[in-house]
Amino acid sequence: MIREKISRMMGTVRDLVQVMDDCKASLCKIQLAVARVELRQLQDSNMDSLRGNEFQAFSQWGEDGIIQYLIRKIPIENKIFVEFGVGDYTESNTRFLLQNNNWAGLVIDGVPDYASRIKKDPIYWRFNLKVECAFIDRENINHIITNAGISGDIGILSIDIDGNDYWVWQAIDCIKPRIVICEYNSIYGPLAKVTIPYDSSFVRTKAHYSNLYYGASLSALHALARTKGYSLVGSNSAGNNAFFVRDDLASRLETYEPEEVYVQSQFRESRDAGGNLSFLGMSDGMKEIGEMPVYDIDLRGNVRVREIYTRK
Repeated sequence: MIREKISRMMGTVRDLVQVMDDCKASLCKIQLAVARVELRQLQDSNMDSLRGNEFQAFSQWGEDGIIQYLIRKIPIENKIFVEFGVGDYTESNTRFLLQNNNWAGLVIDGVPDYASRIKKDPIYWRFNLKVECAFIDRENINHIITNAGISGDIGILSIDIDGNDYWVWQAIDCIKPRIVICEYNSIYGPLAKVTIPYDSSFVRTKAHYSNLYYGASLSALHALARTKGYSLVGSNSAGNNAFFVRDDLASRLETYEPEEVYVQSQFRESRDAGGNLSFLGMSDGMKEIGEMPVYDIDLRGNVRVREIYTRK
């Protein structure tokens, strides 16, 4: 009797999981269809600005539209992308590119369950998508990419790992993407060239309870981009992603200094010591992590977060 009840319960759970998967697949189809309509409308309007082309299909904010705008401006011979920090790939910068433009690519995330979910998604067999489960650091990133058969001139690199973004991009030398998208942390302001000190095991949620201590400033990423041969062409209106184009192609777009395109993010994702959302604004958030160390690119050493706000 007990075994029969357990068996029925397990069958019900499997049915519910299948229903959820079917609903998720249907939602993705709707998102794709709506995004294609928005894309056609923007193309017809001839809107010639990066932020003016924002729209969201699978990206967290307006990156899907920005990417479509950039690939209309920049010729891409090898339609290949690399994106890491993708979760289960339902929310990402390159999924619309994969499905709408039939690109190929590699996605990487450090959580095994996420990689498993992506491989069960129909997009895994419908498109040329490679999935790698790995905790990324600057020591392993080039091996992961080349081991997937990707090297040299590619279309897009998208970096969002909530931590060592600066250091990992600095280490990448196996590919030369035409477009680079990298998350920045607006809490560091528009001018300071700072990033978290390198720690190969850095995890944002463990580094500081507030969840505000991670990544690099826009100015730090800009400085790195210049050394790698890239120009800043804009940021999204949400204030968390910067877009760079390789210098040999950058003349096709307006280029900027960090303070010209910096946006102070308005999302309030801070946590208190108990793990509850605390909804801190920019000023209070900065104070919350004021004693945490950041590496100053110009000084070539660590300073406290509070110090970058007291400089003249």
